[in-house]
Amino acid sequence: MATLPNLDSYQHQDLTLSTADYSLLTDLYQLTMAACYVGEGLEQKRASFELFVRRSPENFGYLIAMGLEQALGYLAKLSFSSPQIAALQATGIFAQAGDRFWSLLETGKFTGDVWAVPEGTAVFANEPLLRIEAPLWQAQLVETYLLNTLNYQTLIATRAARLRDVAGKQATLLEFGTRRAFSPQGALWAARAALAGGLDATSNVLAALQLGQQPSGTMAHALVMALSAMSGSEAEAFTAFHRYFPGAPLLIDTYDTIAAAQKLATKVNSGEMELLGVRLDSGDLVTLSKKVRSLLPSVPILASGDLDEWEIARLKAAGAEIDGYGLGTRLVTGTPINGVYKLVEIDGIPVMKQSSGKVTYPGRKQIFRSFAGDQVKADRLGLVTETPLSETPLLQLVVKEGKRVQLPETLGEIRQRTAATVASLPEEARRLTNPMALQVQISEGLQVLTEETKKLTAKGAKLR
Repeated sequence: MATLPNLDSYQHQDLTLSTADYSLLTDLYQLTMAACYVGEGLEQKRASFELFVRRSPENFGYLIAMGLEQALGYLAKLSFSSPQIAALQATGIFAQAGDRFWSLLETGKFTGDVWAVPEGTAVFANEPLLRIEAPLWQAQLVETYLLNTLNYQTLIATRAARLRDVAGKQATLLEFGTRRAFSPQGALWAARAALAGGLDATSNVLAALQLGQQPSGTMAHALVMALSAMSGSEAEAFTAFHRYFPGAPLLIDTYDTIAAAQKLATKVNSGEMELLGVRLDSGDLVTLSKKVRSLLPSVPILASGDLDEWEIARLKAAGAEIDGYGLGTRLVTGTPINGVYKLVEIDGIPVMKQSSGKVTYPGRKQIFRSFAGDQVKADRLGLVTETPLSETPLLQLVVKEGKRVQLPETLGEIRQRTAATVASLPEEARRLTNPMALQVQISEGLQVLTEETKKLTAKGAKLR
């Protein structure tokens, strides 16, 4: 493995991330391509890249766009410090890059435009979640970070929206995924996307406080076992916890779930104890929840333990008496959203990728959505120059010449949009088994441009 022994000042073995590091959180080829653009005199040519998903994960009938706020924060802070430039130079990789490349990095900022669908909006295959219009070197350089935040948060928000749709409006849904998320940064993004996608609260204290939310949680089996061992009983452990957190929900399946519920019922019924909830984390949740409900009829029951939207649907169908769910591993992991970021126009010239299975549509595009009442009727993917046909254009200008032109939205506003968007989708797109995504129509103008671009590309290949 290659190391840089002379760069002690920029080595950080803990691999933590700060906003000052954003510029280097990229794939090497973004920088090498930028250097090539500079060498060829192309770096300032106006370029348009679009971020979209070629196909949704299996059994996903829609995707909920998320991560825009973090993407815009990244673009606003993008810059290269002197130590970062020195670190790049010391690699030796850029030995043939001229002084103009280093000057560009030293003074460069993001100065382009950003078009994006609002967070919480449902999108489908080949529909751009975001478009960058900027000098070529800038538009190229930002690819890695944009894909990182939009892909992951879109996955979590979509899962959260599906969980809410299945569980219903009244169910309490809590995000417990921090310990299973792929990184500390991922845990924060997962918590945000889950809340924006429809969950009620997160157990991640840092995420909750940074988002202006109240963190939520219960207890772990360790507390019950530790206090039981020292005090002699599970009941004493519960009493001790309530001494500091009166009425807090209790985890009752450490030993004998039904025996614990019976003892709690005696205290609740006698007025000796106030209990705001109990949590079941293992066993036959259908049977246990019914028995616990018979003993504690007015106490909310929360279930957890590797739950997802399919398991919640099964529990509901089986008549489980569950009022809320804690979602962790299967919410913050799973099949990834394979969003891609592709060049669609350079210096006013439409371009397209024609690789087998990876063909892209050329030109800057807009999503035109039509409604029948409050229900989504159809989506049309067309060119930005086309006129809406009693349709709503989804992509909005959010950054102009590097400056934001819209105020940041609150988490509540995004959550409301998510709920309204999901409710507006056809039932066949929302179902969990064999969903049918909305068929996106390709406009006549985009079809014509696609064929013309193919012909021009083929003609250019013959001339070469």
